[in-house]
Amino acid sequence: MNSHLGTLRADFQEILASTITAVDPYASVLRHINRDGNTLNITRHDGQHLILPLNNFDRIFVVGAGKATAPMAEAIETLLGDNISDGIIIVKDGHCGTLRRIAQTEASHPLPDRRGMEATTQVYNMVKSAGKNDLIISLLSGGGSSLLSLPADIPLEDKIAATSILLRCGANIEEINCVRKHISQVKGGLLAQAAYPATVVNCLISDVVGDDISAIASGPLSPDTSTYGDALRIVRKYHLADILPASVTARLIAGTEGRIPETAKCDDPAFTRITPVILASNIQALDAAKEQAQHLGYETLILSSMFEGDTSEAALFHGRIAREIHATGNPIPRPACIISGGETTVRVQGSGLGGRNMEFVLRSAIEIAGLPNMLIASIGTDGTDGPTDAAGAIADGTTLQRARQKGLAVEQYLANNDSYHFFEALGDLVKTGPTRTNVMDARIILAR
Repeated sequence: MNSHLGTLRADFQEILASTITAVDPYASVLRHINRDGNTLNITRHDGQHLILPLNNFDRIFVVGAGKATAPMAEAIETLLGDNISDGIIIVKDGHCGTLRRIAQTEASHPLPDRRGMEATTQVYNMVKSAGKNDLIISLLSGGGSSLLSLPADIPLEDKIAATSILLRCGANIEEINCVRKHISQVKGGLLAQAAYPATVVNCLISDVVGDDISAIASGPLSPDTSTYGDALRIVRKYHLADILPASVTARLIAGTEGRIPETAKCDDPAFTRITPVILASNIQALDAAKEQAQHLGYETLILSSMFEGDTSEAALFHGRIAREIHATGNPIPRPACIISGGETTVRVQGSGLGGRNMEFVLRSAIEIAGLPNMLIASIGTDGTDGPTDAAGAIADGTTLQRARQKGLAVEQYLANNDSYHFFEALGDLVKTGPTRTNVMDARIILAR
């Protein structure tokens, strides 16, 4: 490996570290919430301020679910300590924190399980017990859709099967969550109805494009604009009507016919008692990456924090930008750093192991093959890409050459959705371990 590629890889690691640090959940809570004596001062993401005298509340409950929820809960315990009456959060396996007042339960992700369902029942009962003079602090982050799971009128096994099918069909997260909201007792604002008339502060780490609060963890405390009809159209769009469990399809049809209630809408009085606060988002992570790249001497450009759609198309687009930098010095000259975020989707047709970030990098490697001093990387900010122990992968202009020398056929690995084993063989997986945050993905192009 030449010295430039070594430098590029070292620079990527520094940029990655800054990206993750910028959206640390513990620090994010303390940036938005502080305590002055018996008063909580909350600064919303839109700049508005909320002042909550703690003496006004009989009890304070803390509930939540998600990959980033444990460090969020640690920060809330730092602020409130023994003022917390009770609490429970649900975290992904291996994502527990050090908590004294708030109970924590590990559960499965990305597919729900019985542990999550039983813990969600406890969350539901806790918020249902809260009265008008009580305060509920909710801590939600990516992964919450799987972890906060209480199926409505369908067996848990059918919910698990439906989730697996939705995750593999190529639907984006908004479409997946639309269906999940309509087969749940807590998603789509239904937990808000249970919490009413308590005061609720809904703290969120955003893992969705555009920071739509109704999509984060499938919006248990947010109004839902989608309908059973929307969910059924998504099922038909991806030809899932004959694949999903019959109980799921039957519930969606019953909803479209008005035989069961809709999810909670914006005119529900429960939302008059809820204040949402977005603590961290993808653009904050990308801004930190940009700042660190500039510090390292790169001309830097953020394309967008809102990339979604097909992973292969996104990879082609980014690969062509890399080639343009090499050929003409556009859109920015070398040394160049191009940054983007968001969350793309892969339609899984093979039986291999991988995730959208690794597949993005593998497809990008084809585009930059042979280009000198060029690197492309993509990582999930939660430290996990798909059902793997890798956050993502890294490729450069020598990747395909090195693969051929090892007898690795790129086309076969792509056809089998087996990007993990491709990059494992090259030593180019990016493994961070659980970062305990989650603001979608970060993609980096570096050129010297």
